[in-house]
Amino acid sequence: MKAVVLPEHGAQVEVTEVAKPEPAAGEVLVKVQASSINGFDLSVAGGHVAGMMEHRYPVVLGKDFAGTVEAVGEGVTRFATGDTVFGVVTKAYLGDGGFGEYVTVPEAVGLAKLPDGADIAAAGALGLAGTAAVDALTAAAPQSGETVLISGATGGVGAIALQYAVAAGATVIATAKPGAEEEFVRSLGAHQVVDHSGDVPAQVRAASPDGVDVIVHLAGDAAALVQLLTEKGRVASTMGFGADQHPAATFVYANPAEATLDRLAGDLAAGRITVPVAKTYALNEVPAAFGDFAGGTLGKIGITVS
Repeated sequence: MKAVVLPEHGAQVEVTEVAKPEPAAGEVLVKVQASSINGFDLSVAGGHVAGMMEHRYPVVLGKDFAGTVEAVGEGVTRFATGDTVFGVVTKAYLGDGGFGEYVTVPEAVGLAKLPDGADIAAAGALGLAGTAAVDALTAAAPQSGETVLISGATGGVGAIALQYAVAAGATVIATAKPGAEEEFVRSLGAHQVVDHSGDVPAQVRAASPDGVDVIVHLAGDAAALVQLLTEKGRVASTMGFGADQHPAATFVYANPAEATLDRLAGDLAAGRITVPVAKTYALNEVPAAFGDFAGGTLGKIGITVS
């Protein structure tokens, strides 16, 4: 099959042919139709994860996937051939990924069925970012009437977290530069916008003199932002800022559990959330797409596999 791989440590990412995987016991083989780029993929491609996780070269890149179940391994009960599915490749090692025509994934985690009406391209860009957004909002638990600051609102996680915070009845302050970025976050429901290229704490104080109840920290200096918290304020961070740094902070590591993915799938199919995809690339264009992602994008960059 065609795949985007890191052939060995220190090598450049390339598009090549590799063996089509076969599902082991408890695994599902998915014919991939869509995926997307996440920061984790660039970290793997750059060799930054080499000492943290086992690599089985050639490593097929890509955490996200959406497609159709092609075959199931022994013992699989929740999925059958022909099911439309999406999720996040979640294994103890790096080797299998969504930037290939097929991927094997465990039935137990990182995989969910897509309801009728859910867009495959959107689902292919939803798994990891959507999981991180849901987990962050669950950790911080914004309530109706509270004020939420989303620092890093223009990225894939921020765009989804913003929508969920608005749906919870919160007043949302989003970081975005004037122009296209501000238009983007306002289109997703942001009530107020502060320019992340300026003095963010000062702008937030001007917008919300009493402070903020929740900070969703996806970018920026968390140590400066926590000074904005109200007495019972909470922080959810995907950037390593946790209880060791501030008692009100929770470090969020995205966990694509079955319930989380089912919620995301249902919300996508029902139109309760949208997955903003700024641009879509073909599989053989993924190496070039990495450059676009690194340069900053509004929402997600999608990959069409088949």
